Amino acid sequence: MYTRYFGFIEKPFAIAPNPRFFYMSDAHREALAHLLYGINGDGCIILFTGGVGTGKTTVCRCCIEQLPETTDVALVLNPKLTIADLLKTICEELGIEIFRQEPTNKDYIDGLNAYLLAAHAKGRNTAVIIDEAQNLDIEVLEQLRLLTNLETDTQKLLQIVLIGQPELRDILSVPALSQVSQRITTRYHLEALQLEDVSGYIHHRLALAGGDTRTLVIPENVIRIICKHSRGIPRLINIICDRALLGAYAENKVQIDAKTVKKAIREVLATARHSAFGSRSIIVAGLCLILLLVPLSLYFVMNTHKSFLGKEFAELFPDKMVEVMRGVDGK
Repeated sequence: MYTRYFGFIEKPFAIAPNPRFFYMSDAHREALAHLLYGINGDGCIILFTGGVGTGKTTVCRCCIEQLPETTDVALVLNPKLTIADLLKTICEELGIEIFRQEPTNKDYIDGLNAYLLAAHAKGRNTAVIIDEAQNLDIEVLEQLRLLTNLETDTQKLLQIVLIGQPELRDILSVPALSQVSQRITTRYHLEALQLEDVSGYIHHRLALAGGDTRTLVIPENVIRIICKHSRGIPRLINIICDRALLGAYAENKVQIDAKTVKKAIREVLATARHSAFGSRSIIVAGLCLILLLVPLSLYFVMNTHKSFLGKEFAELFPDKMVEVMRGVDGK
């Protein structure tokens, strides 16, 4: 809607993880270097974590683009899988055919092992990248560890990259996954952007989208407001800036002033609060229903089974049973 008005070729603040718009802050550059080093090295498991919306998926896409042509990648985007489904997905991503009507886990692993040995003989490297890995079951994580046992006498044949939210670190720290944690050879946690990075990030995306930063002005005081309310999270920055550009277009402005961006922030945060309020309301209603049903259920049970309760438990708690029965009868 506003792209032609501002002279953009495309929307500068779309939330899709487009590698072309990747902004190389110091943190993102370091994260990318860790991923490339881990995949191109002889490690086992690479752990890459970060908060929601910090740009993990974009870093991952950039990493895949920069890998040498001799690297084969199996990208798993839906980690809510059983062990069999995960093994099947990895084999499908790598183009491994299993010639059995109903393959077992062993069939998939044998096929993968044969593929890795052949790839290694040709000088090729293989990596499995799993996004949203905090959703993996413990049994699946343990199976991934076992896949790192596929090796020659001198080299591991498979690198596994686990990308997830901060809770993934807590999951991997439990005693049941100590062996998985010990296989992690590279770790990196991506933090949110600082103020100077937010400024560079915004101008970087505007320039790549084809806008003229000399006519479309976003003053530094406005960028500070965006940084404060987005907490430096790229996804929130995108949503706020997109809404602010729309607001400026609606008012025929070529400058994103403080009034426009504050209105955009109120709209964005109001939507988030509304969603959170809706979830809380459901929880509160459920708790109230439980609190209402529990005493009613007890009353019904005791009225229906007075004689049974009396016969069974009167001898154990005679005094208490008299009090309870009086309370039920209202006498």
